[in-house]
Amino acid sequence: MKELAGRLAALDPDAGAALRVIAYFDRLTEDRAGLEALVRGAAVLSGSPARLVDEQRGVRVRVEPDGRRHDAAGPLDPAWPWAPLAPGESVRTPPATLPSPAGDDHPGPRPDDAGLWLEHPGPPDGVHTMILERAVAAVRVVLDRTRGRAPSAGPADDPALVETVLDASAPEAVRLRVAARLGLHAGRPARAVALYDGGARVEPADGAERRAPDTRRAGIGPAVEPVRLPESWAAARTALRFTAEGTAQDPGPRTVHADELGALALLAGAVGPDTPPIPDLLAVERAVAESPWAVATLHAVASSPSLRSAAVELTVHHSTLQERLAQLEHVLGWDVHSPQGRLRLQLALAVRKLRRDVPPATG
Repeated sequence: MKELAGRLAALDPDAGAALRVIAYFDRLTEDRAGLEALVRGAAVLSGSPARLVDEQRGVRVRVEPDGRRHDAAGPLDPAWPWAPLAPGESVRTPPATLPSPAGDDHPGPRPDDAGLWLEHPGPPDGVHTMILERAVAAVRVVLDRTRGRAPSAGPADDPALVETVLDASAPEAVRLRVAARLGLHAGRPARAVALYDGGARVEPADGAERRAPDTRRAGIGPAVEPVRLPESWAAARTALRFTAEGTAQDPGPRTVHADELGALALLAGAVGPDTPPIPDLLAVERAVAESPWAVATLHAVASSPSLRSAAVELTVHHSTLQERLAQLEHVLGWDVHSPQGRLRLQLALAVRKLRRDVPPATG
């Protein structure tokens, strides 16, 4: 898709931009992005504030062009282009001269209208029209699966209910009702669980709170009141980025608790797939490329309380580990035995995990 968009852009910039818009929202839909992410995409791509309003469902989300959510705003302007949420409706383009509000052909929104607005006056160009069309189509999918249908399974097994209780854009009253249907009540803390395949779970925090929900990779959010589960979900998504397959090629825990990350959670906010590699990370990558056992050895040394326990984890003799470390330190350029060198190694390995593609999100 990227290659095709590049070719089209060379021939017709607008067509290339439109194709990139289609690919962008298709990716968000495949990743089961939530309402706020979709509105944010519309705002960032259009360069204008974007506002999603559906009073009947209790939805009101507004995002600035820089990606910040800012719901407080004035009334809707009939001069703004918008796309209704009703199926089969097309983008509404305001005319150059607006007719009287009393006229039957008044293009502005009525009190019961639901839709997505781009907050800039005048008719949209082709790219802005495509943004509205694709964003609204994706919003309809989210609303249908979270607030537009009755559950076909038991409440605890219904992914729509789970997604709604984790959605920060859903009104608090709606989330409280959904939490009650999931068996979660005030005074009984719960936590969100982000699964690597894109799934999500919520579960009571008491009892077996330190057990992974199953054998899949998972990030576990902190225990919170049910109404604050969107916060636990955001933290669980961060924790998920620190998980690994638990193999020799990708060593590390398959389950990570957000409330055990400490300051590493701040690092996650600063590092992503597009972050340029730092010198320490490049050194680790060189070591991994030169020796097939390097990544497992580095992880064991960084996470074990002593070199002897690291050797036990690797099932190698202590002297063998010492020889491997001497070779690795030559490539890395620093001593991993010292507290400072071990911290450098831990941070480099954490950055290596965080630069991987972020797993798909449910909400």
